[in-house]
Amino acid sequence: MSPVKRNARVITVFGSSRPREGHADYESARVLGLRLAERGFAVCTGGYGGVMEAASRGAKEGGAHVLAVTAKSFLARANHWVAEEIRVATWQQRLFELIRRGDAYVACNGGTGTLAELAVVWEMLNKGVIRHPKPFVALGSFWSPVIDCVNEVERGDSLIYIAPTPEDAAAYVAEHLLKAKKVEGAKASASRSAAPAPS
Repeated sequence: MSPVKRNARVITVFGSSRPREGHADYESARVLGLRLAERGFAVCTGGYGGVMEAASRGAKEGGAHVLAVTAKSFLARANHWVAEEIRVATWQQRLFELIRRGDAYVACNGGTGTLAELAVVWEMLNKGVIRHPKPFVALGSFWSPVIDCVNEVERGDSLIYIAPTPEDAAAYVAEHLLKAKKVEGAKASASRSAAPAPS
């Protein structure tokens, strides 16, 4: 088990609150959390049960820092795998805090709540509201029909990568965050080189 890194990049995971241990969606999210932890990431979820609990559990078992954003408008508190709970007032604040904290996003199977999360992140990336493009992954084929329909209307490059497995999702996120880090480093180096020498 790797040591917890408090300053690690944060991957926000969205998904249904319904699946329980033993369900395929629960086990997939648990593996996802573990694979993200193995790559040195922290994991953030909406904090409650189902996929959120599973991703938190896998991340905790892998030694990652586990965050959750919960809302006072819901009576439930964060699941016991969470190390750091961020409590906000409303569902809307919770959604945007989950987005703000993420360096990348993974949408697992879910219902209308997960669909709303997927749509908001997608639109923020599409409109450039999220300033630096961040990796966005849909785990499995569940969201493929929605993504395909929207891409047909938009007629542009998809901003969502469909990962067939949790391992593939974690690898994609790691690869693209590493590329982004290298680009940022190159820009910073170029900026320093272009700065006039002190007189």
